[in-house]
Amino acid sequence: MLEIQNLVKTFDGERKKRRAGKEQSTNGDANARVFAVNNVSFDVKPGDLFTLLGPSGCGKSTTLRSIAGLEKPDAGVVSVGGKVLFAAGGDAQRKVNVPANKRGLGMVFQSYAIWPHMSVFENVAFPLRVRSRRQRPGKREITERVERVLETMELLQYADRHATKLSGGQQQRLALARAIVIEPPLLLLDEPLSNLDAKLRESLRFELKRLQRELGITSIYVTHDQIEALSLSSTIAVMRAGEVVQLGKPRDIYENPQNKFVAEFIGTSNFIDGTVKARNGDRYVVETHEGRLTLDAGIDVPPGTEVVVSIRPEAVLLTTERPGDSANVWEGNVTNRAFLGDAVDHVVSVGKLEIRARCLPHISHAPGTTVYMEMDPAKLALVPVD
Repeated sequence: MLEIQNLVKTFDGERKKRRAGKEQSTNGDANARVFAVNNVSFDVKPGDLFTLLGPSGCGKSTTLRSIAGLEKPDAGVVSVGGKVLFAAGGDAQRKVNVPANKRGLGMVFQSYAIWPHMSVFENVAFPLRVRSRRQRPGKREITERVERVLETMELLQYADRHATKLSGGQQQRLALARAIVIEPPLLLLDEPLSNLDAKLRESLRFELKRLQRELGITSIYVTHDQIEALSLSSTIAVMRAGEVVQLGKPRDIYENPQNKFVAEFIGTSNFIDGTVKARNGDRYVVETHEGRLTLDAGIDVPPGTEVVVSIRPEAVLLTTERPGDSANVWEGNVTNRAFLGDAVDHVVSVGKLEIRARCLPHISHAPGTTVYMEMDPAKLALVPVD
């Protein structure tokens, strides 16, 4: 459905600044460029919800805007459904840049961008009415399509209401309705839930996933919220400094991060430095300052390599009695705990390390308690040292 090949977008760096009434170079290079997107490539299958995830400034929104036609990349190819929308530089055989209003894509912005002087119905009908004469549906078809979309979004009863009289969640659904009424081949969503409160954001997250699956619309979703990405996505591309650093299914990225940045950014992890002592197939033995760890990893790391072992808090099982012949059992002392409602977080001191363990709410060990940490080899990840 969507193919991105070697996309590059740069911006002028902060070339000069004024000091004492004079312009001075800040970086010694008047032609310095900043890579917002650096050689990004990925494919999106029909019906997928593909998420660009990363911190602010990583290039995810610039990538989305380049797909939409709101930014002009320096190089790369963007094609939707086999139709090239943009091509320049690199392997591009000819230059192409289809204007944003002729790409036929739907887009939902962070700020909703609804028309405040129009009713709910008029807001949704607007993109159909401004189409060229050849593509514009008749009045009856416009009414039918608008009402069908409003009913799907549970907004039909508000069709005559002023758009600004809706709640925040309703306005977000209105923006989504306006984007999908044109039946776009690709829907672009730029942090659409970030302006909502936590409770509403959670409920709309499930609603958005249900609608996307029912309608079968291929979607590109931009967010910095890890929980949103994990719960919504078919595929996640984690971005950092303009590059995709890991691409995969949500569970794969969470359980098998390919570098420390991904492990830190997606959820919470404990990191233990060590050296690969031995390897037998996918089974590794890692020597650390506090003891050996055995784990399974599907990567190629030779013995003697410095690595980081990533352990999710929920993968650490706490007991007050030493387990039998289980692998990866360390003894420690609880230094702190916090009740979270659906879980209890413990901080366990092991030598110079502090390991965070997340237990079921009925398991709570007071500070000062000696505990044994059992860590399943299948739930530990081996991360190369950056």
